[in-house]
Amino acid sequence: MRVTMALEHHYEPKDFRDRMAFALVRFMRFFADTFFARRYGHRAVVLETVAAVPGMVGGVLQHLHSLRRLEGDHGWIRTLLDEAENERMHLMIFTHIARPTRLERLLILLAQGGFFNFFFLLYLISPKTAHRVVGYLEEEAVHSYTEYLAEVDSGFCTDVEAPEIAIDYWKLAHDARLHDLIIAVRADEIRHRDVNHEFADKLA
Repeated sequence: MRVTMALEHHYEPKDFRDRMAFALVRFMRFFADTFFARRYGHRAVVLETVAAVPGMVGGVLQHLHSLRRLEGDHGWIRTLLDEAENERMHLMIFTHIARPTRLERLLILLAQGGFFNFFFLLYLISPKTAHRVVGYLEEEAVHSYTEYLAEVDSGFCTDVEAPEIAIDYWKLAHDARLHDLIIAVRADEIRHRDVNHEFADKLA
């Protein structure tokens, strides 16, 4: 798998489907920015519930595809399911940082339900576009976590102790702080960004 691991890397849209995927993600980013503003911890809680959907959907559909075709999956299934589990762990960890309000819990239900059905249909119609959407979503995630890190480093957000679950998951130092946690999460999102853009390229 070819990945860049660059901090800020934008995949330039090459065709109509790429441009539609990018426009959709920018539209979603507008609503996230409007609703959460600078409440990055709460943004992470809500958005990670959505971020864990594509890997599971893609993994299941690639599994079924492999069964139908009687062919191997070239490692895609495990990669996508690992991505879904990684995003789920991000959610579990951030619930220790920012407790979602009742409104945010309702938003989680609506956003996850709507996005799951949308992404499932999109993957059935065009797996390439689905992976491109995820690639662009992860680009935005990297950008958001970079902003979050800047807010922590500037003192706007308190650099609290990293929860034990995060220390155990990433094998962080025992005195790790939110700063260290965000860097670890961002590194995961960079990897997901590059992998999904690579998958989309292979399907093009």
